[in-house]
Amino acid sequence: MQLKTLEDLLKDQLKDLYSAENQLVKALPKMAKNATREELRQGFQEHLEQTRGQVERLQRIGEMLEVPLRGKKCAAMEGLIEEGKELIEEDADPSVLDAGLIAAAQKVEHYEIASYGSARTWAEELGLGEVASLLQQTLEEEKQTDAKLTELAQGGVNQEAELGGAGNGNAARSSNGGSRKSRAAR
Repeated sequence: MQLKTLEDLLKDQLKDLYSAENQLVKALPKMAKNATREELRQGFQEHLEQTRGQVERLQRIGEMLEVPLRGKKCAAMEGLIEEGKELIEEDADPSVLDAGLIAAAQKVEHYEIASYGSARTWAEELGLGEVASLLQQTLEEEKQTDAKLTELAQGGVNQEAELGGAGNGNAARSSNGGSRKSRAAR
């Protein structure tokens, strides 16, 4: 695709976002499975449902603009997801893993916030009010998810990780999960 106009750039960005969100739909269940805190696991599961809705919203935008969204791979999301996979494969203390999963998820959120913000602004510039509104809706969801992750990190996860998980149920965790590497293979 040649990028000659702002509209071309918007369409390219929408394809990138569509790829990114679909990659995330596949990655979030693994993140949820490997989270050790129930609140974090639930957060990932809730965000999975939200992400599915965001994919549908992007499909609506694609239909409105008469642009097929398939065919592009978001390399940035692929890299961010790979970093998360590498973290899961580490032999990490459960609380340290949770802190790392939060950081990995926030990297994803920040990427999405920047991408949706740009796309929304371009849609506004192009007079595509309904598209801009739909993109703004997703942008707000991404910001809320980021805020929830920050709250969870500051609400005890980081403190437990700092202590190396002292007192957070490691004995129970090791009896049913073994090392991180064996859990990641499941």
